[in-house]
This record gives sequence, structure tokens and C-alpha cells, in this order.
Amino acid sequence: MTLRDIPLTLLDGSTTSLADYADRVVLVVNVASRCGLTPQYAKLEDLQRTYGERGFTVLGVPSNQFLQEPGSAESIQEFCSTTYGVTFPLLEKAKVNGRNAHPLYAELKKTPDADGKAGRVTWNFEKFVVAPSGRVSRFRPSVQPDDPAVVAAIEEGLVAD
Repeated sequence: MTLRDIPLTLLDGSTTSLADYADRVVLVVNVASRCGLTPQYAKLEDLQRTYGERGFTVLGVPSNQFLQEPGSAESIQEFCSTTYGVTFPLLEKAKVNGRNAHPLYAELKKTPDADGKAGRVTWNFEKFVVAPSGRVSRFRPSVQPDDPAVVAAIEEGLVAD
């Protein structure tokens, strides 16, 4: 099974996969509403609004792996839309590490970051840019969504793929 074939479930219960976004650059990010990094939602939404019509989408993956996303699907959706105006799709809550990590993260974590380190997701708001070619770029939680390296990975995917 390839990265694009992994089944994904949206917060509303409908199913999708990265194959549904095959012609788009996708920024997959594990999100949480009670984290010090939660304000990154605003920058993620800014990216969605800036690049969405050019073939880009953010795909948020709520995770309580770090005990900062305890809410239900409904409360997560409400928090994201009312607090940050989130319009990008959100998946159902998923584990990002360990034996029970979602298969999407089992694959994504094989990608090394800028320092050459692959493996565990270190915290909420770790980012993976998946280009239409299948190329994956990884950015750790402290890297802001509007960091020039993240923007460059998005723009490269929009132009090159």
C-alpha cells in the first residue's frame, strides 16, 4: 500500500485518501486545541487561503497523543471554525506514534527532517508537505507554517509537479 492508498476518515465520518488529493500539494499536520502551538492554526489557514486555488490544501489530523486534544469530533470542528476560521479538512483523531499509529503517520515518519532525522513525531503541529510527485518534506513543530522553508516546499510542489 502506498501513501496515497491509505484510507483516511474525515471528522464528519466520510472517507478519503491522499489519492483524492493526488493533483494537489498537501500539508499534513497533527493538530491540537490545547497546545502552546495551537495559534499555528491561524497560519495554516492563511496558507490554505493563499494557495488553495493554486492546488494546495492543509489536512489537519487532530491527535490526543500528547494529551492536548481531548475533545469530540464536534467540539474539535467547532473550536477550529469559530476560533481560527479553519476551512481546510480535518481528519478524525489519530495516533501519530507507537504501535497503534495511524498508517498515514507510519509512512510519513519515515521521512527525515532538515537535520536528517526520521522517526517519531516530537509534538503537535509537526508538518509534512506531500507534493503531487509523492515527494515528502518534513518540518518539526517549532517550524512555523509560514517559515520560508515550508512555503518553498509548497511552492516547489505547485510549480514542479
